[in-house]
Amino acid sequence: MELISVLVLFVSFAFLLLYGVPVAYSIGISTTLVLIINMAFNPSVTTVAQRMTTGIDNFALLAIPFFILAGELMNRGGVANRLIALAKSLIGSLPGGLAYVNIISAMLFGAISGSAIAAASAIGSTLTDKMEKEGYPRQFSAAVNISSSTTGLLIPPSNVLIIFALASGGTASVAALFVAGYIPGILVGLALMIMVYFYAKKKKLPKADRVGFKQLFIHFKEAFLSLTLLVIVVGGIVAGIFTATEAAAIAVVYAAFLGFLNKELRIRDIRGILLKSAKTTAIVMFLIATSMAMSWVFSFEGIPQLLTGLMVDSVSNPILIFLLINIILLIVGTFMDMTPAVLIFTPIFLPVAMALGMHPVQFGMVIVLNLCIGVCTPPVGTLLFVGSGVAQVPVGKVIKPLIPLLLAMVLVLFLITYFSGISLWLPQFFGLID
Repeated sequence: MELISVLVLFVSFAFLLLYGVPVAYSIGISTTLVLIINMAFNPSVTTVAQRMTTGIDNFALLAIPFFILAGELMNRGGVANRLIALAKSLIGSLPGGLAYVNIISAMLFGAISGSAIAAASAIGSTLTDKMEKEGYPRQFSAAVNISSSTTGLLIPPSNVLIIFALASGGTASVAALFVAGYIPGILVGLALMIMVYFYAKKKKLPKADRVGFKQLFIHFKEAFLSLTLLVIVVGGIVAGIFTATEAAAIAVVYAAFLGFLNKELRIRDIRGILLKSAKTTAIVMFLIATSMAMSWVFSFEGIPQLLTGLMVDSVSNPILIFLLINIILLIVGTFMDMTPAVLIFTPIFLPVAMALGMHPVQFGMVIVLNLCIGVCTPPVGTLLFVGSGVAQVPVGKVIKPLIPLLLAMVLVLFLITYFSGISLWLPQFFGLID
């Protein structure tokens, strides 16, 4: 019966996705079909509804709408412009400097807002035209913006890491995941900058004028309050002053304060910001609800244990098993959004990874980076379409300059897969994990 349930679940889910049914509905329908096999229709529907409700009845999930709202407030509040000015002062004078500025700005803004899409929209809309005026190919600018925006999904605060903490069943804490994300996120940024360096030398890209210390100090002073948010949010969580949810609420208040202080946010903007944040939250929460119902079915049918046994028995080498998991997740990321992918595949692969000695926090970095690469690739790569749209470049033209940047991200992925210290050193240093 377990094998039949697995086949019904995954075949129906794949068929519905290919037919164009939205991901959340595909998850819900597939879950209900599996339960109908095991029980009558009415109990099946009732069980799915109950599991959807209980799945999102979690205090930690309140952090997600707050961080979404904080990201919208920062996007409107002039934070991106100040971070771009600071990054340009620091490294704009290097060959291909504006591409580096794009990466550093995306890392900073993504980390502060916790949203890759917000980073791609804010940084791309500001820098793409400037880069084109200085001789950068527009499709290259879009590719840099798309790939660098993913760093905000690793560097905290990150909604995806909160969702992984929920999906891991408490084996990985939000605080440990937040701290662990810094080194992998920075490594991704550095890898992208190395690829840009070689591209800049080959194409002889221009560099900006060197900025004096006085101007650098002015830009740092203007961006200082925005950067302080990272210290407040992550520092408060690590120090145990407040939870991730409370930190998210503080981020909203602080982001609103910055927006009004910068005089780029007005009272009349609040209604639109709240409405957009509510719509995004509704989509995310519905995905989480249906995914949690599917995760319960996995547990009910013993699917994780079945797959763990099959993988461990058929492939005895842990290196090959981790390689197989990465390949599967890379493929999954090309056609599934991050939130349902984390919620669906964490209960499947986390037991396998833990059985082979991988720490849950390290696996969190692995699955998130896999899916970061996925959101940059067709056919469903959300970030690819957002970044191309912002740059007003056809998706097909962005793919070629994007490939070397994605390969750099894949290299970092294998580093964090096989070298646990990259992900675990900081959490161990702060005593968040053993």
